[in-house]
Amino acid sequence: MWSIWGALVVLMACMLVYRGNLEKDEDDQIFLDDSFSHERAEQEAIVARVNKIEPILKALQWSVGVMTLVVVGYYIYDILAKLDIIHF
Repeated sequence: MWSIWGALVVLMACMLVYRGNLEKDEDDQIFLDDSFSHERAEQEAIVARVNKIEPILKALQWSVGVMTLVVVGYYIYDILAKLDIIHF
């Protein structure tokens, strides 16, 4: 249980670092002239890569959240069972 949670956290952290590295080269600019079309293409490529990993990152965030609830729920259940509050 802990190893699954840890693996998900590590994957999410890696994806966040990767997204951060992609976004550090992203500029907030408006290109009005066609002479900067190569820069516009580079920025569009960066945005496309960031948009491509966003669903994966969201899924990992939800998975980490669910696994955190599972771990906490398990320990709450274990405490209640040891205190003889619940009988299963």
